[in-house]
Amino acid sequence: MAIDSQPKASEAGVSSVQKLATDIRESVQRVIVGKSETIDLAVLALLCRGHVLLEDVPGTGKTTLAKALAASLDCQFGRIQFTPDLVPADVLGVNFYNVSKSEFEFRPGPVFSQILLADEINRATPRTQSALLEAMQERQVSIDGVTTELPETFMVMATLNPVEMEGTFPLPEAQLDRFMVRASLGYPDRDEESSMLDRFKAGETPDAIQPSATSTDIIAARNAVDQVKVDDTVRNYLLDIIEKTRSTESLRLGASPRASLALQHAAQGRAAMNGRDYVLPDDVKQLTVPVLAHRLIAETSTQLRGQATDQIVRDITESTPVPIERD
Repeated sequence: MAIDSQPKASEAGVSSVQKLATDIRESVQRVIVGKSETIDLAVLALLCRGHVLLEDVPGTGKTTLAKALAASLDCQFGRIQFTPDLVPADVLGVNFYNVSKSEFEFRPGPVFSQILLADEINRATPRTQSALLEAMQERQVSIDGVTTELPETFMVMATLNPVEMEGTFPLPEAQLDRFMVRASLGYPDRDEESSMLDRFKAGETPDAIQPSATSTDIIAARNAVDQVKVDDTVRNYLLDIIEKTRSTESLRLGASPRASLALQHAAQGRAAMNGRDYVLPDDVKQLTVPVLAHRLIAETSTQLRGQATDQIVRDITESTPVPIERD
Protein backbone atom coordinates (compact mmCIF):
# COMPACT_ATOMS: atom_id res chain seq x y z
CA MET A 1 0.00 0.00 0.00
CA ALA A 2 2.85 2.31 0.83
CA ILE A 3 4.36 1.63 -2.58
CA ASP A 4 1.14 2.60 -4.36
CA SER A 5 1.05 5.92 -2.52
CA GLN A 6 4.42 6.96 -3.94
CA PRO A 7 4.35 9.18 -7.04
CA LYS A 8 5.38 7.67 -10.35
CA ALA A 9 8.92 8.38 -11.53
CA SER A 10 7.63 10.52 -14.39
CA GLU A 11 5.32 12.48 -12.09
CA ALA A 12 8.13 13.07 -9.61
CA GLY A 13 10.32 14.24 -12.48
CA VAL A 14 7.87 16.80 -13.79
CA SER A 15 7.22 18.03 -10.25
CA SER A 16 10.92 18.84 -9.93
CA VAL A 17 10.83 20.58 -13.31
CA GLN A 18 7.85 22.65 -12.21
CA LYS A 19 9.60 23.68 -8.99
CA LEU A 20 12.84 24.49 -10.81
CA ALA A 21 11.01 26.62 -13.38
CA THR A 22 9.17 28.47 -10.60
CA ASP A 23 12.41 29.18 -8.72
CA ILE A 24 14.14 30.51 -11.83
CA ARG A 25 11.12 32.62 -12.78
CA GLU A 26 10.99 34.20 -9.33
CA SER A 27 14.71 34.98 -9.45
CA VAL A 28 14.42 36.66 -12.84
CA GLN A 29 11.38 38.66 -11.76
CA ARG A 30 13.46 40.36 -9.11
CA VAL A 31 14.75 42.61 -11.89
CA ILE A 32 12.22 42.08 -14.70
CA VAL A 33 8.81 43.43 -13.74
CA GLY A 34 5.91 41.47 -15.22
CA LYS A 35 6.54 39.88 -18.64
CA SER A 36 5.91 36.41 -17.22
CA GLU A 37 5.13 34.93 -20.65
CA THR A 38 8.49 36.03 -22.07
CA ILE A 39 10.34 34.80 -18.99
CA ASP A 40 8.56 31.46 -19.25
CA LEU A 41 9.63 31.12 -22.89
CA ALA A 42 13.26 31.73 -21.91
CA VAL A 43 13.04 29.14 -19.12
CA LEU A 44 11.27 26.76 -21.49
CA ALA A 45 14.11 26.97 -24.00
CA LEU A 46 16.62 26.36 -21.21
CA LEU A 47 14.80 23.19 -20.15
CA CYS A 48 14.47 21.97 -23.76
CA ARG A 49 18.10 22.44 -24.86
CA GLY A 50 16.99 25.32 -27.04
CA HIS A 51 18.18 28.84 -27.84
CA VAL A 52 16.28 32.12 -27.51
CA LEU A 53 16.05 35.10 -29.87
CA LEU A 54 14.91 38.23 -28.03
CA GLU A 55 13.66 40.66 -30.65
CA ASP A 56 12.45 44.08 -29.58
CA VAL A 57 13.09 47.81 -29.74
CA PRO A 58 15.99 49.31 -27.73
CA GLY A 59 15.64 49.80 -23.99
CA THR A 60 12.94 47.22 -23.28
CA GLY A 61 15.16 44.95 -21.17
CA LYS A 62 16.38 42.28 -23.60
CA THR A 63 19.94 42.26 -22.29
CA THR A 64 18.73 42.58 -18.69
CA LEU A 65 16.54 39.49 -19.11
CA ALA A 66 19.41 37.46 -20.52
CA LYS A 67 21.75 38.55 -17.72
CA ALA A 68 19.07 37.91 -15.07
CA LEU A 69 18.46 34.38 -16.35
CA ALA A 70 22.18 33.67 -16.33
CA ALA A 71 22.51 35.13 -12.82
CA SER A 72 19.75 32.83 -11.55
CA LEU A 73 21.81 29.81 -12.65
CA ASP A 74 25.06 28.64 -11.11
CA CYS A 75 26.58 28.40 -14.60
CA GLN A 76 29.45 29.97 -16.49
CA PHE A 77 28.23 33.09 -18.30
CA GLY A 78 29.73 34.50 -21.48
CA ARG A 79 28.87 37.65 -23.41
CA ILE A 80 29.68 38.78 -26.93
CA GLN A 81 28.91 42.33 -27.99
CA PHE A 82 28.42 41.89 -31.73
CA THR A 83 29.83 44.65 -33.94
CA PRO A 84 30.59 44.86 -37.68
CA ASP A 85 34.33 44.43 -37.10
CA LEU A 86 33.93 41.23 -35.06
CA VAL A 87 35.53 38.15 -36.68
CA PRO A 88 34.80 34.43 -36.07
CA ALA A 89 37.98 34.05 -33.98
CA ASP A 90 36.58 36.62 -31.53
CA VAL A 91 33.63 34.27 -30.97
CA LEU A 92 35.18 30.81 -31.16
CA GLY A 93 38.77 31.36 -30.06
CA VAL A 94 42.14 31.12 -31.79
CA ASN A 95 45.29 29.02 -31.90
CA PHE A 96 48.36 31.13 -31.13
CA TYR A 97 52.04 30.34 -31.02
CA ASN A 98 53.47 30.40 -27.49
CA VAL A 99 57.08 31.41 -27.94
CA SER A 100 58.10 30.40 -24.42
CA LYS A 101 56.76 26.86 -24.94
CA SER A 102 57.60 26.67 -28.65
CA GLU A 103 54.15 25.27 -29.43
CA PHE A 104 50.66 26.33 -30.46
CA GLU A 105 48.06 26.84 -27.75
CA PHE A 106 44.31 27.30 -28.04
CA ARG A 107 42.78 30.35 -26.45
CA PRO A 108 39.02 29.67 -26.15
CA GLY A 109 36.54 32.37 -27.07
CA PRO A 110 33.41 33.37 -25.16
CA VAL A 111 31.39 30.66 -26.90
CA PHE A 112 32.96 28.20 -24.45
CA SER A 113 30.45 29.02 -21.73
CA GLN A 114 27.21 27.54 -20.46
CA ILE A 115 24.96 30.55 -21.01
CA LEU A 116 26.06 32.80 -23.88
CA LEU A 117 24.59 36.25 -24.44
CA ALA A 118 24.95 37.25 -28.09
CA ASP A 119 24.10 40.93 -27.76
CA GLU A 120 22.82 42.70 -30.89
CA ILE A 121 23.65 39.67 -33.04
CA ASN A 122 22.46 41.37 -36.23
CA ARG A 123 25.30 43.91 -36.02
CA ALA A 124 27.88 41.28 -36.97
CA THR A 125 28.61 40.29 -40.57
CA PRO A 126 27.07 37.06 -41.93
CA ARG A 127 30.50 35.39 -41.74
CA THR A 128 30.70 36.02 -38.00
CA GLN A 129 27.04 35.14 -37.43
CA SER A 130 27.57 31.77 -39.12
CA ALA A 131 30.40 31.00 -36.66
CA LEU A 132 27.65 30.14 -34.17
CA LEU A 133 25.79 27.67 -36.41
CA GLU A 134 27.75 24.55 -35.45
CA ALA A 135 27.80 25.56 -31.80
CA MET A 136 24.04 26.08 -31.67
CA GLN A 137 23.10 22.91 -33.54
CA GLU A 138 25.70 20.38 -32.41
CA ARG A 139 27.11 22.01 -29.27
CA GLN A 140 30.63 21.74 -30.56
CA VAL A 141 33.20 23.98 -32.23
CA SER A 142 35.62 23.06 -35.02
CA ILE A 143 38.80 25.14 -35.30
CA ASP A 144 41.73 24.26 -37.56
CA GLY A 145 40.37 20.75 -38.03
CA VAL A 146 40.00 20.07 -34.30
CA THR A 147 36.51 19.61 -32.85
CA THR A 148 35.90 20.57 -29.22
CA GLU A 149 32.72 19.83 -27.28
CA LEU A 150 30.84 22.64 -25.57
CA PRO A 151 29.28 22.32 -22.10
CA GLU A 152 26.17 20.17 -21.98
CA THR A 153 24.11 23.10 -20.72
CA PHE A 154 25.26 25.43 -23.53
CA MET A 155 22.54 27.90 -24.49
CA VAL A 156 22.53 31.03 -26.65
CA MET A 157 20.36 34.02 -25.80
CA ALA A 158 20.62 36.49 -28.67
CA THR A 159 19.19 40.00 -28.76
CA LEU A 160 18.13 41.73 -31.93
CA ASN A 161 16.87 45.22 -32.72
CA PRO A 162 14.28 44.92 -35.53
CA VAL A 163 13.84 48.63 -36.24
CA GLU A 164 17.43 49.78 -36.69
CA MET A 165 18.73 49.11 -40.21
CA GLU A 166 22.00 51.05 -40.51
CA GLY A 167 25.01 48.91 -39.60
CA THR A 168 23.00 45.70 -39.26
CA PHE A 169 22.88 42.44 -41.21
CA PRO A 170 19.73 40.26 -41.38
CA LEU A 171 20.07 36.83 -39.82
CA PRO A 172 20.05 34.06 -42.45
CA GLU A 173 17.18 31.58 -42.43
CA ALA A 174 19.56 28.76 -41.44
CA GLN A 175 20.45 30.59 -38.24
CA LEU A 176 16.90 31.67 -37.43
CA ASP A 177 15.88 28.02 -37.71
CA ARG A 178 18.30 27.15 -34.90
CA PHE A 179 16.53 29.34 -32.35
CA MET A 180 13.89 27.30 -30.57
CA VAL A 181 11.79 30.34 -29.66
CA ARG A 182 11.56 33.99 -30.53
CA ALA A 183 10.24 36.30 -27.83
CA SER A 184 9.82 39.99 -27.18
CA LEU A 185 9.29 42.03 -24.03
CA GLY A 186 7.43 45.05 -25.32
CA TYR A 187 6.84 48.21 -23.35
CA PRO A 188 5.68 47.82 -19.73
CA ASP A 189 2.34 49.22 -18.66
CA ARG A 190 2.25 52.21 -16.30
CA ASP A 191 2.11 50.17 -13.07
CA GLU A 192 4.93 47.87 -14.20
CA GLU A 193 7.09 50.82 -15.17
CA SER A 194 6.46 52.52 -11.84
CA SER A 195 7.45 49.34 -10.01
CA MET A 196 10.56 49.08 -12.20
CA LEU A 197 11.62 52.61 -11.26
CA ASP A 198 11.26 51.77 -7.58
CA ARG A 199 13.29 48.58 -7.86
CA PHE A 200 16.18 50.05 -9.80
CA LYS A 201 16.27 53.10 -7.53
CA ALA A 202 16.95 50.61 -4.73
CA GLY A 203 19.84 49.15 -6.75
CA GLU A 204 18.22 45.85 -7.76
CA THR A 205 20.32 44.49 -10.62
CA PRO A 206 21.02 41.04 -12.09
CA ASP A 207 24.28 41.03 -10.12
CA ALA A 208 22.24 40.91 -6.91
CA ILE A 209 20.42 37.70 -7.89
CA GLN A 210 21.44 34.56 -6.05
CA PRO A 211 21.63 31.38 -8.18
CA SER A 212 18.60 29.13 -7.72
CA ALA A 213 19.73 26.20 -9.89
CA THR A 214 22.94 24.41 -10.84
CA SER A 215 23.96 22.81 -14.13
CA THR A 216 23.20 19.42 -12.54
CA ASP A 217 19.63 20.59 -11.80
CA ILE A 218 19.21 21.73 -15.39
CA ILE A 219 20.47 18.45 -16.85
CA ALA A 220 18.13 16.46 -14.56
CA ALA A 221 15.19 18.67 -15.56
CA ARG A 222 15.99 18.24 -19.25
CA ASN A 223 16.01 14.46 -18.85
CA ALA A 224 12.61 14.66 -17.14
CA VAL A 225 11.21 16.78 -19.99
CA ASP A 226 12.36 14.13 -22.46
CA GLN A 227 10.13 11.59 -20.69
CA VAL A 228 6.92 13.62 -21.08
CA LYS A 229 4.48 11.59 -23.18
CA VAL A 230 3.10 12.80 -26.50
CA ASP A 231 -0.07 10.99 -27.56
CA ASP A 232 -0.56 10.14 -31.24
CA THR A 233 -3.60 12.44 -31.45
CA VAL A 234 -1.53 15.37 -30.18
CA ARG A 235 1.33 14.53 -32.51
CA ASN A 236 -1.07 14.39 -35.48
CA TYR A 237 -2.46 17.78 -34.45
CA LEU A 238 1.07 19.17 -34.43
CA LEU A 239 1.82 17.65 -37.83
CA ASP A 240 -1.40 19.10 -39.29
CA ILE A 241 -0.19 22.58 -38.34
CA ILE A 242 3.29 21.94 -39.75
CA GLU A 243 1.91 20.65 -43.04
CA LYS A 244 -0.36 23.67 -43.44
CA THR A 245 2.64 26.00 -43.19
CA ARG A 246 4.13 24.16 -46.16
CA SER A 247 0.99 24.25 -48.30
CA THR A 248 -0.46 27.70 -47.63
CA GLU A 249 -0.13 30.25 -50.42
CA SER A 250 0.73 32.94 -47.88
CA LEU A 251 4.15 31.43 -47.14
CA ARG A 252 7.11 30.96 -49.46
CA LEU A 253 9.01 28.90 -46.86
CA GLY A 254 7.17 26.60 -44.47
CA ALA A 255 8.28 24.94 -41.25
CA SER A 256 11.28 22.61 -41.45
CA PRO A 257 11.56 19.18 -39.80
CA ARG A 258 13.77 20.92 -37.22
CA ALA A 259 10.81 23.19 -36.49
CA SER A 260 8.45 20.26 -35.91
CA LEU A 261 10.98 18.69 -33.52
CA ALA A 262 11.32 22.01 -31.69
CA LEU A 263 7.55 22.41 -31.40
CA GLN A 264 7.10 18.91 -29.96
CA HIS A 265 9.97 19.34 -27.50
CA ALA A 266 8.73 22.78 -26.46
CA ALA A 267 5.26 21.32 -25.86
CA GLN A 268 6.84 18.65 -23.65
CA GLY A 269 8.65 21.39 -21.73
CA ARG A 270 5.47 23.42 -21.26
CA ALA A 271 3.65 20.35 -19.96
CA ALA A 272 6.43 19.63 -17.46
CA MET A 273 6.54 23.26 -16.32
CA ASN A 274 2.83 22.90 -15.56
CA GLY A 275 3.36 19.68 -13.59
CA ARG A 276 2.08 17.26 -16.24
CA ASP A 277 3.80 14.19 -17.66
CA TYR A 278 1.75 14.33 -20.86
CA VAL A 279 1.26 16.95 -23.57
CA LEU A 280 -2.12 18.57 -24.24
CA PRO A 281 -3.16 20.07 -27.57
CA ASP A 282 -3.18 23.45 -25.82
CA ASP A 283 0.56 23.10 -25.15
CA VAL A 284 1.11 22.89 -28.89
CA LYS A 285 -1.40 25.64 -29.67
CA GLN A 286 0.14 28.15 -27.28
CA LEU A 287 3.64 27.65 -28.69
CA THR A 288 3.08 27.75 -32.46
CA VAL A 289 3.85 31.47 -32.83
CA PRO A 290 7.00 31.70 -30.66
CA VAL A 291 8.39 28.44 -32.09
CA LEU A 292 7.39 28.66 -35.76
CA ALA A 293 6.82 32.27 -36.88
CA HIS A 294 10.47 33.39 -37.04
CA ARG A 295 11.39 30.36 -39.19
CA LEU A 296 8.91 31.12 -41.97
CA ILE A 297 9.09 33.45 -44.97
CA ALA A 298 5.94 35.13 -46.24
CA GLU A 299 5.18 35.57 -49.91
CA THR A 300 5.83 39.03 -51.31
CA SER A 301 2.13 39.67 -51.88
CA THR A 302 1.45 38.78 -48.26
CA GLN A 303 4.17 41.15 -47.07
CA LEU A 304 2.70 43.96 -49.17
CA ARG A 305 -0.62 43.43 -47.45
CA GLY A 306 1.17 43.86 -44.15
CA GLN A 307 0.43 40.35 -42.93
CA ALA A 308 3.31 39.14 -40.76
CA THR A 309 4.24 35.50 -40.29
CA ASP A 310 2.97 35.72 -36.69
CA GLN A 311 -0.57 36.35 -37.91
CA ILE A 312 -0.29 33.68 -40.60
CA VAL A 313 0.71 31.10 -37.96
CA ARG A 314 -2.17 32.21 -35.73
CA ASP A 315 -4.63 31.80 -38.61
CA ILE A 316 -3.27 28.34 -39.41
CA THR A 317 -3.46 27.29 -35.77
CA GLU A 318 -7.02 28.56 -35.37
CA SER A 319 -8.15 26.79 -38.54
CA THR A 320 -6.69 23.45 -37.47
CA PRO A 321 -9.20 21.21 -35.61
CA VAL A 322 -8.15 20.55 -32.01
CA PRO A 323 -8.43 16.93 -30.83
CA ILE A 324 -10.34 16.16 -27.67
CA GLU A 325 -8.16 16.98 -24.69
CA ARG A 326 -7.34 14.47 -21.99
CA ASP A 327 -9.10 15.01 -18.66
